[in-house]
Amino acid sequence: MSEPTGGRLVLAGNAIVDLVMRVPALPERGGDTVSRDTAFTTGGGFNVLTAARRLGLPALYAGAHGTGPFGDRVRADLAREGIGLVLDRIPGVDTGFCVALVDDGGERTFATSLGAEARLTEADATAVLAALRPGDMVQVSGYGLAYPVNGPVLASLVARLPEHTRVFLDPGPLVDQIPEEVLTPVLARCDWVSCNQREARLLTGLSDAHEAAAALATRLGPRTGVILRADAAGCLLVPPGGEPLHLPGRRVTAVDSNGAGDAHAGAFLALLGHGLDPVTAAEGANAAAAFAVTRPGPATGPTLDELLGFLDGDPLAARLSSALGR
Repeated sequence: MSEPTGGRLVLAGNAIVDLVMRVPALPERGGDTVSRDTAFTTGGGFNVLTAARRLGLPALYAGAHGTGPFGDRVRADLAREGIGLVLDRIPGVDTGFCVALVDDGGERTFATSLGAEARLTEADATAVLAALRPGDMVQVSGYGLAYPVNGPVLASLVARLPEHTRVFLDPGPLVDQIPEEVLTPVLARCDWVSCNQREARLLTGLSDAHEAAAALATRLGPRTGVILRADAAGCLLVPPGGEPLHLPGRRVTAVDSNGAGDAHAGAFLALLGHGLDPVTAAEGANAAAAFAVTRPGPATGPTLDELLGFLDGDPLAARLSSALGR
């Protein structure tokens, strides 16, 4: 694989532990259900980092992490994937966790308990700034922006990022809970915003995906690109200063949609980092997300070999292989 031209992915987000329970369907309010399968996995921003790293982009976790069994698990999984740490562990508090219920349709429902990852400080932000190199890409999550402690720290960090640093925001499902004074400066500095249809509706008030993507691009201005992820339908891409372009998805049998958006975001960043144009990067991200939902677990983004095998004969495979030196 060719060396990336866009530096590293530095995630100023949250890596936590997921307790994933597979259930036939969500129980009614006050009811109960029996899980068919239960597993602990590292999730959150780890999924984005893993998706990018498996496609050859160097990656760093620049979020907070705690002392305890969950923090230990997160660090061990980051190390296994070759992902470095920026910050030291926080003593006396463990990393948080999330309960994810995955039903027979592949849909997931979450409940999260916050831990050390929600306790960023200004000293942490200074350490992240000091760790950056020219060409790095910084990913910011709306989860962190919605946290009362992390939000202002992250907004301040983003505002101080060097001009050569590209900034990517995934506003996440808590986007409507992010204070305006936190969200506005982050949006103003973003180079790319990647969101799903619900998040786009919350940001624009528009239900039609095409209209929402165009409105969001107008709000952000001509220097910022937009990706509106549309699940099996692929995505709408609005390059900086361009018009919305629909890039179709791929037909697969979904096993688990948990982490599909993260696989899409991580693959897009990795392919941009390898010097690919946004359209090709987004098409590759569509394929990576489709691959991810065919496997159980949140961190199921493909390696390059897996992605090329999944595409098998598609013209996109030849373009990716040529650009990435395979």
